[in-house]
Amino acid sequence: MELAGLIGYGIYFFSFVSIYAILALGLNVQWGMTGQINIGIAGFFAIGAYTSAILTAAGNPAHVGGFDLWIPIGMVAAVVTSGLVALLIGLITVNLRADYLAIATIGIAEIIRFGFTNEDWLAHGVRGISAIPRPITEGPNSNIVFLVVVLVCVAAVYFLVERAYRSPWGRVLRAIRDNEDATTAAGKNVMRFRLQAFVLGSCIMGFGGALYAHFIGFISPDAFIPVFGTFIVWVMLIAGGSGNNRGALIGAIVVWAVWSGSETVISRILPADQATQAGALRVLLVGVLLQVVLLTRPQGILPERPPKPERGSSRPPASEPS
Repeated sequence: MELAGLIGYGIYFFSFVSIYAILALGLNVQWGMTGQINIGIAGFFAIGAYTSAILTAAGNPAHVGGFDLWIPIGMVAAVVTSGLVALLIGLITVNLRADYLAIATIGIAEIIRFGFTNEDWLAHGVRGISAIPRPITEGPNSNIVFLVVVLVCVAAVYFLVERAYRSPWGRVLRAIRDNEDATTAAGKNVMRFRLQAFVLGSCIMGFGGALYAHFIGFISPDAFIPVFGTFIVWVMLIAGGSGNNRGALIGAIVVWAVWSGSETVISRILPADQATQAGALRVLLVGVLLQVVLLTRPQGILPERPPKPERGSSRPPASEPS
């Protein structure tokens, strides 16, 4: 029984880590590659989760939906919807810089969350949406199958984001991050590249939200508060190594291990009448971890390493998009 419990916990742990790794990869496109401070991750996380849940769940008179569509269709719709919302938001906020963009995005994320909270007809308000289907719901290996599906999704997202990082498009994004004025002087349309990166990163976040909805089987607005949907993702990326896709994966594993492991430790240390303070102490512990990383390894566990030019190639580098 103990071995079965450890295996079950491991499946649960790596399923959650994989979902948050996808969110961290999406943030890495925006912040790590382009330098955009998006504090509204939870908003796109929620859009992806609710979109896929509404389209794939069975009929329920308490909220809109009941289309009972195939799960891949719901996931694709989550990506598209997140991208369209990001495009609309990006057209308005793409000119904002640093703290102004951060304030705008966190405000938009809270508007999205409160919209799902208050519009009962849309998503059943605070009661949320339940009975969200999973790829395989029967059999003892259903959780293992879902973990394999999520790992494949992480590998696919990592491959695409890594290719984008090494492409001429990715080089332009890093140039914008490092020196926007020089990139503009080189003839690049900075606003268009910033918008593209914002939309791509948000699409990835929406995809992570769809996976989360089908993993948990139930979503409510409380799952997308800034602590769970934004703060912890930023810690994962900064601790792992901003600008490094492998660092985003490592950061997701390390931070989630601290986050989930501290729950057991704190619950055993605190008296029963103070158990409600465990959540706040977990946030404090993750914050301390972030401070330690920033003081000891400011560039993260795996610092960014720009790709080296190919050896033995006599051809000039590929022309970059304008």
